[in-house]
Amino acid sequence: MPTYDYRCTKCSHRFELFHGIKDTARKRCPRCKAIARRVPSVGGGLLFKGTGFYITDYRSKSYKDQAKKEKGAPASGGDKAKTPPAAGGDKAKGSSSSGGDKKPSSSSGE
Repeated sequence: MPTYDYRCTKCSHRFELFHGIKDTARKRCPRCKAIARRVPSVGGGLLFKGTGFYITDYRSKSYKDQAKKEKGAPASGGDKAKTPPAAGGDKAKGSSSSGGDKKPSSSSGE
């Protein structure tokens, strides 16, 4: 059941009532008991439920720009971090060449 906004025709008091859509009874002001008229309400809140909706989908442009700047700085630092693994790759190549040494050992053993 929805909530409706009402305004009294006599004292202009504004109030809310919670009732069904098909409820046709006249609404009365809780202060002076005069007849109240329904007025347009501000609307309901927007609620996303389920999968596929993320808080980051509706960020402001300034927030996104700041995030790009912050993301850009660690990315360049990340390139520097990639250099040591390349040195680790050289070690892996060394182990491959030592594995190559094993092959001649096994062939010489035959």
